[in-house]
Amino acid sequence: MATAPELEARTLDDFRAEARAWLAENFPPSLKGKDNALSVLEGPHQPSEDEARWQKAMGEKGWGVPTWPKQYGGGGLTRAEARVLQEEMARIGAWNPIGGMGVMMFGPTLLEYGSEAQKLEHIPAIAKGEVRWCQGYSEPGAGSDLASLQTFAEDMGDHYIVNGQKTWTSGGQWADKCFALVRTDKTKKHEGISFLLIDMTSPGVEVRPIRMISGQSPFCETFFTNVRVPKENLVGVPGQGWTIGKRLLQHERNSLSGGGSNAGRMFAGKPLSQLAKEYRGANDNGQVADQDLRMRLVRHEMDQRAFMLTLRRAALEAKSNQGPSAATSIMKNVGARLTQDRAELAIEIMGMAGLGWEGEGFSEAELAQTRTWLWGKAVSIYGGSTEIQNNVIAKRILGMLDHQ
Repeated sequence: MATAPELEARTLDDFRAEARAWLAENFPPSLKGKDNALSVLEGPHQPSEDEARWQKAMGEKGWGVPTWPKQYGGGGLTRAEARVLQEEMARIGAWNPIGGMGVMMFGPTLLEYGSEAQKLEHIPAIAKGEVRWCQGYSEPGAGSDLASLQTFAEDMGDHYIVNGQKTWTSGGQWADKCFALVRTDKTKKHEGISFLLIDMTSPGVEVRPIRMISGQSPFCETFFTNVRVPKENLVGVPGQGWTIGKRLLQHERNSLSGGGSNAGRMFAGKPLSQLAKEYRGANDNGQVADQDLRMRLVRHEMDQRAFMLTLRRAALEAKSNQGPSAATSIMKNVGARLTQDRAELAIEIMGMAGLGWEGEGFSEAELAQTRTWLWGKAVSIYGGSTEIQNNVIAKRILGMLDHQ
């Protein structure tokens, strides 16, 4: 008689064969190894014919969000099956065309807190990559102290009237909808906050892109002036927004650390050792010629691999009914440090070639690296700054409460 592990292995082998056959039939070979432009958080993108076909196939199969329930358009896979799917996609150079904030933050949160009607309305469109979401959290006077937000939703009976301003709204100029924290009670701080879904095409919504030093405008200021929002767009109950919002941030930090749909993105690009050999040369043994640089690259690679293994171990240890925990704050901080370390090492390796901004004498890859280096400075700020994560770690993991 077969043992339970043998039955499980046989089941996974069957699924692997199924996944391999489906991918062979549906993944366009022309997209192998190319950058994934469909699941990025910011930026407009007109998909090619093959990209559109691949996105449609993955969306209809539900494998863009493989572990989400089938009744809402997900794949309904176990975590083990999802890992097999990821392995099979990596084997052929395939990538997930379904992504964005709907996948990495809002979808998982709505599955926990949303009504059945809200899940049926919003989750299938996210699973197919048909709707883009943005996040309405930070305000000019409420960044690190998010609970001080003042955007107000006035209860008008069957709808709310929203007035206020959000800032650092990533992808706001391209988003269809916004999940936002708003104040519904001015007499309470945390308990006066609610979680509201706002259509970005509603009258009274104005979006102004913010231009960065890199020349890009991935986020915006967003203004709400007498915006009418139906009552059915309230997630949970009035005053529950702070609880729901914190849970969403755990999902965000899980993805930003590399534990979610964004896994591995922070380490995308050419291996640093290869970059070093191209710009600094190799010795007779085929190693990076500069010994000091070589040792620092080895240490970085070890840290990176240990980090990715830790992420995988955390995922394996999590029970199927558990989501990300406060430990995501640790992962987010470590991931941010490794991202910035990698960018700094790349610039050091490339020397003057890595400091180009425009004009002749620089390749596209070199100019992109300069902007990547600048972009990386924000990693320790967005999604909750390193200092905020340290507070979370101290209070919720180490049990170090404030004493006054």
